[in-house]
Order: sequence, then C-alpha cells, then structure tokens
Amino acid sequence: MQTVSAGVIFKTSDGKRLKLDAAVLDRFALYRQVAPQDQEAGGVLLGRHLLDSSDLVVDEITEPMRGDHRARFGFQRGKEGHQRRVDEVWRTSGGTCVYLGEWHTHPEANPNPSSTDLNDWRRHLRTDAFDGDTLYFIIVGTRSIRAWSGTRARRGIDPMDLLTSVEETGPWCCRRVP
Repeated sequence: MQTVSAGVIFKTSDGKRLKLDAAVLDRFALYRQVAPQDQEAGGVLLGRHLLDSSDLVVDEITEPMRGDHRARFGFQRGKEGHQRRVDEVWRTSGGTCVYLGEWHTHPEANPNPSSTDLNDWRRHLRTDAFDGDTLYFIIVGTRSIRAWSGTRARRGIDPMDLLTSVEETGPWCCRRVP
C-alpha cells in the first residue's frame, strides 16, 4: 500500500475541523476489508485540541487487540487494553493527547453507519468520559473513509464533510461520498 503523503480533513456543520494525520491513514489502510475473509477492526481515536482553535488532530489510533470481538460484519471493542493505551498516552503527553472518539471498518466501498453503530455511538456520548461536548466516529470502507460527529448534549450524530481533495491524499481514502 502506498504511503499517504498528507492527512485528510473533515469539517462539522458548525465549522470544527478534524485532521487525520498521514500515519493514522496508513494504519487504517492495513485494516480495510478488501478480501472476503477480512474481519472488521476498530479502536479509539487519540489526538489533541489545537490551541486557540476549535480544530482537532488525530495523531494516533488504537488497533485491534486481545479482548476485542471481530467478525466479518461486526466489531466490538474490548475495554481494558484500549483504555490502558488511552491512559498511557494521556499521562505521557501531560494531558494534551486525549480520547477523541471511535473508529472501525466496514466491508463496503463507501461506508454508512448501521443502526448498531448509531446506537453504540450514542451510548459512548452518554457514558464515556471525554473533554468537551463532541466525539468523532470514523468508518473505514474499502474505497473511502467517512466521519461523523456526535454531541453529548443532544446525542445527535451528524455526517462530516470531507475538505481535502483526492489528489492531495492518495488513491483510496478520500473519495467524496454524496
């Protein structure tokens, strides 16, 4: 797989921008479900809020680990291993790298959240401890990545717009989806 030279940027309806670093995109590429036997994968998004801005950067993700449940059409993240990594990153960064949300894969070209995904995301908004009022949710498809934001106050889930062009980011990750 070709290394992606730049990250991608998604924007919420209220103007917040979420950048996925190139290294994160490279990790996502490893888990695309392109073969019939490939199982869903997932983890958490770790990153930082930019100073004097409402923008965020995802610098790192957790990847599938012991305790996760993976199937062709389902992923359930185990809590302990991923939480241990969130705590470690927060501690070693002096509290600047934080939990920003969740990611997983789907075996479809241009992924859409299932009702199970939406219910799970709303549960995260209701029960997870996180900075601010917003969590971000990413689904990695076989040909594109899509992102959604959810707010704690209303537990609404909204699609995010892709701001970065395909030419800037590489062949698979950023196709615009209507």
